[in-house]
Amino acid sequence: MPGQQAPKQIDPQSLGDYLEVMSKAIFQAGISWKVVESKWPGIREAFRGFDAEAIANLTPQDLDELTQDKRVIRNRRKLEAIVGNARRLIELDEGHGSFRDYLRSHDGFDETVKDLRRQFKFLGDTGCYYFLYVVGEKVPSHEEWQASRRTN
Repeated sequence: MPGQQAPKQIDPQSLGDYLEVMSKAIFQAGISWKVVESKWPGIREAFRGFDAEAIANLTPQDLDELTQDKRVIRNRRKLEAIVGNARRLIELDEGHGSFRDYLRSHDGFDETVKDLRRQFKFLGDTGCYYFLYVVGEKVPSHEEWQASRRTN
């Protein structure tokens, strides 16, 4: 990606891996990526290692505590979105046999992005591209993707 090193790709082994990458994309929206990266170890700890079931079961009181936790980026709406996204991720995983199968159930990159945006909160076009790239799904080159966004 121009001006910065491409993010490291992973081979997701659990729903938590998907949730962590998705959550990083959410926190990066509107915030310096460097700030998010520097806070990530604390965010990861506060979010229980991104265990999807644990996050899906957070209570409003747990969220209240997270909004006071200096380790995290304390945007209540983003914190709530991550909890809701964990719940939706689990539902899609169960409904499709695996979350990877859900991602691959669409007719190409654009359809996948469209559905991700519909299914998950705080996930825009850039966040979807980042998410799909990092979890090893097929994405157009960054240059192609940028060019397609200028014409749409």
